[in-house]
Amino acid sequence: MILEAAMLQVKQGMEQEFEEAFRKASTIISSMKGYQSHELQRCIETDGKYLLLVKWETLEDHTVGFRQSEEYQEWKKLLHHFYDPFPTVEHFEKVNLKGN
Repeated sequence: MILEAAMLQVKQGMEQEFEEAFRKASTIISSMKGYQSHELQRCIETDGKYLLLVKWETLEDHTVGFRQSEEYQEWKKLLHHFYDPFPTVEHFEKVNLKGN
């Protein structure tokens, strides 16, 4: 399992519109191959700041399967105009803390 993490900064005053658009966009991402789950968290300390976490089966399910799909073009249309600056997306894998 791969965890995609993106810190999203939404333009001031557009938070409500962004959250509504994200609800629509959620149906797009959740239909993709390799998708497992996602959540959007709103920052308490900073207005307009969100954390998006998406679980994928593999890195390629996100970087190739989703990002190179027609569905991603719709995702972009719904969401990308809200961001300033454009977010950095990183991928993480779980650390086994139980030893070998």
